[in-house]
Amino acid sequence: MRKPIEVEEGKERVVIVGLFPKSDMLDDVMMDELEALCETAGGEVVGRVIQRRDTIDPTYYVGGGKVEEVKQVVEENRADVVVFNGDLAPAQARNLEEALGARVVDRTELILDIFARHAKSKQAKIQVELAQLEYLLPRLRHRWTHLERITGGIGLRGPGEKQLEEDKRAIRNRITELKREIKTIEKHRQRIVESRKHFQVCLVGYTNAGKTTLMNRLTGAQEYVSRKLFSTLDTRTRLWHLPDGKEVLLSDTVGFIRDIPHHLVASFQATLEEVISADLLLHIVDASDPAAEIMIQTVENVLKELHAEHIMRILLLNKVDNIKNMLELTLLKRRMQDALPISARTGEGLDRLSEMVSKAIEQNWRTVKITVSAQDWETVAGIERWGRLIERHFRNEKVYYKVQLPLGFLSKIVKNDGVKVSFEFKKEEKG
Repeated sequence: MRKPIEVEEGKERVVIVGLFPKSDMLDDVMMDELEALCETAGGEVVGRVIQRRDTIDPTYYVGGGKVEEVKQVVEENRADVVVFNGDLAPAQARNLEEALGARVVDRTELILDIFARHAKSKQAKIQVELAQLEYLLPRLRHRWTHLERITGGIGLRGPGEKQLEEDKRAIRNRITELKREIKTIEKHRQRIVESRKHFQVCLVGYTNAGKTTLMNRLTGAQEYVSRKLFSTLDTRTRLWHLPDGKEVLLSDTVGFIRDIPHHLVASFQATLEEVISADLLLHIVDASDPAAEIMIQTVENVLKELHAEHIMRILLLNKVDNIKNMLELTLLKRRMQDALPISARTGEGLDRLSEMVSKAIEQNWRTVKITVSAQDWETVAGIERWGRLIERHFRNEKVYYKVQLPLGFLSKIVKNDGVKVSFEFKKEEKG
């Protein structure tokens, strides 16, 4: 028997297991990502097992023969925990723990653990707790191993079953309470976002794509940058001064990941309010990663789930300075012709990015005619501050404007019943 891998004291020894279709060519990339997740959670991977099959085994997730192979790797490396690169049904997790003699964790549970470790603000902690409880609720019976000792197991009748139902009821009540708190947070954040007058730009992308590094480079902020996944859970917003004098609000958000749990996206709806309300999204992808195109599609899927797929965006191919084979970058650019290659670390391509954002701001303005009561000082002050005045005159205690306004501000004042807005359209020239 070979000698087990030595790990740092205090770290859990982890064996990772992946199940992939026979046609999947990115199994190593996905296992590397799973290993990075384990390391972020405080573990150290001492072994990995891969199975290629097109169907999931209903009893063990992987095939029975593969379970024996995993058990051997666990015993040889004295592993504490086995992490599977997929979601396990409660019964599968229970069967695997009995067969392997080690704690079993699936991918969703691992991600939730990382979120719990990194949650610092009250809002993030509430959102993580909600996601954890929603994950736990359907698995509660299989977590309740002490029921077997209380009731004899079969049927789970008697006082143990009663306690299980009480626990379920307590969790459901807590979920309801947390959802109520999150709804209050959502409304508060929505009011904050809607009160902002600046053009709003939001950084989105796969976890560890370099969003925080880019924010620091563009705004001069000094936010903590970590190579660990999900180091940013709370949205951070800074003022970005463009070279032509324009100012925008730039927000850094939580990173996305492949097969992100649906209830986790739902729980973090309040944190992602900046994404939903943005005027422009900067979608950042690590161009040096072999799975870059999968990562792009993952982010697009999450944006669709957030109903944010309609928002204007710029695709940024980040970390081009890490690409050694320039043919790879050429091929990537050919497949994504609208993307802009950049390096947040060296600053390459950022002048062009500033120009593109400035152009997007210009496209975001509309020429309108507005009639508003002179007594509506809040609307008048907003027009005077944010508008590019073309004409203005007063008559019968009303102010008449012809003005260019940003769409974000315009969308707020059109909801005001006391304000009359008519849009001006350019006539096509006859040739």
